[in-house]
Amino acid sequence: MPHRSETDSRKLLRGLRDAMAETQAGQARLDTVVRLIASSMATEVCSIYLFRDRDTLELCATEGLRREAVHQTRLRVGEGLVGRVARTATPVNTANAPQTRGFRYMPETGEEIYSSFLGVPIQRLGQTLGVLVVQSRQAREFSDDEVYGLEVVAMVLAEMAELGAFIGEGAAMGRLHQRPVTFRGATGQEGAAEGHVWLHEPRVVVANPVADDPDHERKRLAEAVAQLRLSVDDMLAQTDTGGGEGQEVLETYRLFARSRGWIRRMEEDIDAGLSAEAAVEKEQSLARARLSQAADPYIRDRLQDLDDLSNRLLRLLSGQGDDTGAAMPDNPILVARDIGPGELLEYGRKLRGVVLEQGSVGSHAAIVARALAIPLVIQADRIVTEALNGDPILVDGDTGTVHLRPEDPIVAAFRDKAAMQAAAQERYASLRDLPATALCGTTVALHMNAGLMADLPSLVGSGAEGVGLFRTELQFLIRTSFPKREELAQLYGRVMDAAKGRRVAFRTLDIGSDKVLPYMKPQDEPNPAMGWRALRVGLDKPGILRMQVQALIRGARGRPLTLMFPFVATLTEFRTARAIVDAELSREARLGRTLPERVEVGAMLETPSAAFAPDALFAEADFVSVGGNDLKQFFFAADRENERVRRRYDTLSTSFLTFLQGIVDRAGPTPLSFCGEDAGRPIEALCLAAIGFRTLSMRPASIGPVKHVLRRVNLDDARAVIDAARARGDESARPAVMEWLRQIG
Repeated sequence: MPHRSETDSRKLLRGLRDAMAETQAGQARLDTVVRLIASSMATEVCSIYLFRDRDTLELCATEGLRREAVHQTRLRVGEGLVGRVARTATPVNTANAPQTRGFRYMPETGEEIYSSFLGVPIQRLGQTLGVLVVQSRQAREFSDDEVYGLEVVAMVLAEMAELGAFIGEGAAMGRLHQRPVTFRGATGQEGAAEGHVWLHEPRVVVANPVADDPDHERKRLAEAVAQLRLSVDDMLAQTDTGGGEGQEVLETYRLFARSRGWIRRMEEDIDAGLSAEAAVEKEQSLARARLSQAADPYIRDRLQDLDDLSNRLLRLLSGQGDDTGAAMPDNPILVARDIGPGELLEYGRKLRGVVLEQGSVGSHAAIVARALAIPLVIQADRIVTEALNGDPILVDGDTGTVHLRPEDPIVAAFRDKAAMQAAAQERYASLRDLPATALCGTTVALHMNAGLMADLPSLVGSGAEGVGLFRTELQFLIRTSFPKREELAQLYGRVMDAAKGRRVAFRTLDIGSDKVLPYMKPQDEPNPAMGWRALRVGLDKPGILRMQVQALIRGARGRPLTLMFPFVATLTEFRTARAIVDAELSREARLGRTLPERVEVGAMLETPSAAFAPDALFAEADFVSVGGNDLKQFFFAADRENERVRRRYDTLSTSFLTFLQGIVDRAGPTPLSFCGEDAGRPIEALCLAAIGFRTLSMRPASIGPVKHVLRRVNLDDARAVIDAARARGDESARPAVMEWLRQIG
């Protein structure tokens, strides 16, 4: 095959552009495309395979293979050479396809007579849409120039597919933005919401992938890169990282923006016939495909830097800047790959819900979503690529399901469910000022969890008796530099003001594991949930803990102060931390400052070791709060960030209930509470109260449902049901409890 010049490349791309501009049905356009490519590449075969579903590729057009195989030949991802290209998102180039490992013979295509094979992924922003293949009888490998040329063509095809060019009777994966799509993700925050898509980073649609004047496109690219570098320099100048690792990360970001290799590759793409925008996106797609497979976590993390730089460059080239000009729709539901806590807080309560492609139940976004009381679905794979601003969307945070552009029956069912929930909330509102007193006369105190000033209005509206957990780390996570002591003191004072005399339990800084401060050196730990986190950080860096304790003392302004240490694993850790509090109280007194009327110092019991600590831990702590989320994951050795295992184990397991019962018995007269997701689930809350917990802390929206159930049951009877299940050797008490509830109506 002759060497293809740059002029040939541009000629082919112009031909493709013209073919796509014609008013043809989808299949006719595909047929024209494969004829053009085969002719230009001087090969006997050109074929396009597109995804029919997530796991299946379909032959959608061919020049050279048997026509009857079109829309009949299908392969699974990873099957055959075509499937291998789709799975790895990298080219396969071989001179002897039938003898190449993984080759699959498909007799209906008649391809066995073709020896040479070159397949490249058709991908956009790291998402593989299909595979473009050329084949010939002559046994030889295609040159690097030919591979590169076919990748450029595949880039244009991806853009055309994105713009709906393949829609028609021949489309297997054509993106028809009116079709309904359902995404199965995971629950990040419960609740349901109906609204319209608001993309956190709206996609820049490349409407002109092919350009006729490479000199003009090079000039446009150079001007945009110069603007990009200036903006990055300004960002770095305005960001105070305090030096160290944070500064290194930002300097790496600057180096990417000034990478000559990055710029050179985009210039080569332009010379091959792409527009400046298409060249940026081509390199972004290739980088995503390669870096996402990198084993080194540091290299994978840089993917976000490259993505961000490419997106900024695309906005500069398209003239969109940070604002696409689109107005935020009514009832906006944020859709993003991932989002930081500060960015999510900027949106605030304008959002009805959030859907993320990434994220975890303990991620920063999940923490803020809970604080804002908005439904969150995480790990909704590919939704960013599928969604457009303004698309109707339904978010079911209870099941982790998202319906994009839903059909009428789905909408009707969703609204019926929402109406039932709204009616239930009205019933719960009537209980707001009533105590959670069971039929046996036992009263359970229901408190709420919080982390933002915006949470505090819920204290009155929900009927909570106080704040059982105030997460102080959110104020650290949303900043780019360490907060000052006086700023924190003012915040804590405003929190106590808003609580209007109700008890607020401030949890000292709980960072580490999944909560990494952007201005602290990240720790590369194989098991971060069991690593350097929470109180361990405070004890190793006592200056941080002392500063926060000082801020809490000053923020109290003479009022009672309640604070607790997270992740206490030993008696010594608690004693050391409490000694810091005592020392700071003495120091503040020497300075003549007003001390709190009284100070309660508690321990969060989140590790099994604390459950078996010496009696002195329970005697010396003013109160103990069981952190159910962490304690449960360590009890079952099931990472709560791992969707494969976190739902595998039941809170109402008789073994876990027996363990919790032991904690209740050991606590004795020491006030004991249970804080976590399970406290806000009515059946779990009922069982926790039945085994002896008299204080539960949960998200505000859960207080009504929990109070409703507790006021309708006899806790002594519930305890008897649980004890009977344990005596029988039942693995879980849930079936017995549910049957008992059914019987009592």
